[in-house]
Amino acid sequence: MSDRSIDGSRRTAIELRPRAVVAIAIISIAGLFAFLWPLFVSPDSGLSNSGNAPLVFAAILIGVLAVVLAEVSDGGLDTKAVAMLGVLSAVGAALRPLGAGTAGMETVFFLLILSGRAFGPGFGFVLGATTLASSALITAGVGPWLPFQMLAAAWVGLGAGLLPRARGAAEIVVLCAYGAVSGLLYGAALNFSFWPFTVQGEQALSFVAGAPIAQNLTRFLAFDLATSLGWDLVRAMTNIVLIAVTGRPILAALRRAARRASFTSP
Repeated sequence: MSDRSIDGSRRTAIELRPRAVVAIAIISIAGLFAFLWPLFVSPDSGLSNSGNAPLVFAAILIGVLAVVLAEVSDGGLDTKAVAMLGVLSAVGAALRPLGAGTAGMETVFFLLILSGRAFGPGFGFVLGATTLASSALITAGVGPWLPFQMLAAAWVGLGAGLLPRARGAAEIVVLCAYGAVSGLLYGAALNFSFWPFTVQGEQALSFVAGAPIAQNLTRFLAFDLATSLGWDLVRAMTNIVLIAVTGRPILAALRRAARRASFTSP
């Protein structure tokens, strides 16, 4: 099959079998609770009164994520896909310190998005997790936040692989829009998981266990606006600029590599 690098086609480097789809769905549900747990705990819950909650959820996520990655890879990951995954994970790990999150500028997510787009959702999911894990080892960024980052990045890659088909410039526009939205949501999700323990005594910004969901969401939005929205906007803009500038040549190169590796077409 020819390498149609500008028509929005993609080749699936990792086949998502039914069991893998179920596994991703399970960890996504568990992950949503791990990120959004402050909205659902009662005032007398041990989670609401203990700073260990992120550690508990991090331990759960890393265990479940390891199982899911194994399930996704089982029977659907050949040696050529492993090689491609290793190369792109290494490139992403090398790119991340270039931005290092300075003022929100992160240079790794555009590659996750373009790779997920070119190779499909399964590859994007695994690449997101392995890239963040690899970069954490390089930058000494291992901590209770890492499983949250790995899962959120895996979602970014997965979503890129699920985007609708588009052609030429329209495809780049779609990817830029996705890069902006995913950049904002990534930051908001990570903030939410640690928000209850980062602000104390600020009535308008702090978490109140057992308060109505709408009230806590209002408090979180105020916290996000006051502390990190600027960083998240820079991340979104970085994604837009890098995808707009490099999207077409990188997609062409990735799709050419997929054709030569004879990955199957979705």
